[in-house]
Amino acid sequence: HQDQLALASHVKAAAAYDEGWYDDLVVPFMDAEEDNNIRRDSTFEKLSSLKPVFDKGEDATMTAGNSTPLTDGAAAVLLANEDWARKKNLPILAYLTFAKVAAVNYVDDEGLLMAPAYAVSDMLKQADLKLQDFDFYEIHEAFAAQAIATLKAWQSEDFCRNRLGRNEAMGPIDLSNLNVKGGSIAIGHPFAATGARIVGSLAKLLNEQGKGRGLISVCTAGGMGVSAILEAAPTVG
Repeated sequence: HQDQLALASHVKAAAAYDEGWYDDLVVPFMDAEEDNNIRRDSTFEKLSSLKPVFDKGEDATMTAGNSTPLTDGAAAVLLANEDWARKKNLPILAYLTFAKVAAVNYVDDEGLLMAPAYAVSDMLKQADLKLQDFDFYEIHEAFAAQAIATLKAWQSEDFCRNRLGRNEAMGPIDLSNLNVKGGSIAIGHPFAATGARIVGSLAKLLNEQGKGRGLISVCTAGGMGVSAILEAAPTVG
């Protein structure tokens, strides 16, 4: 349910901020250390009571509560090769091992924000991995509906066969590993900065765990989708 996903985004983000997890990821600006998007008092009932904002028809379900808020922000990620990082004595948090971009014809035959379903599928074929082979999933919540539609597409045998060229459905993911420190609905979606924000958060998660891999799925403007795989840097000693 869209409102359940939105509520989970706020609950996880609030907990992560309260425990100080974002302290070394967020740069304070004019004494502000946390944006005001996170709703600590939100409930499923409150979210469910909001009126649709994008379409007023009886089937409309997208509200201000289950969509990303208007957000300003910037983010940076340092991507380098091993030799350069070691010469600079910089710790390697994670490795970017695969990335893929896809686009869909949303004018004629596909949903505007469905390209990540294709990008991830193509990337997993290239990496010879299954959708379940990940410790963390960072799926950009431009809208709760987009994230849910992508997850459902991967579980649909018809979609996977006829759209993704697979022999069977990709299957479900463990939702307890989805956007574990909150997603874009709570944190916000500053255009162009969201991708770097997600990479930085996932790199930290993998570095803390010391092993494993994470999957990134991001919908972007113009019917495009971007995906990536990060793997934890090997622990030394």
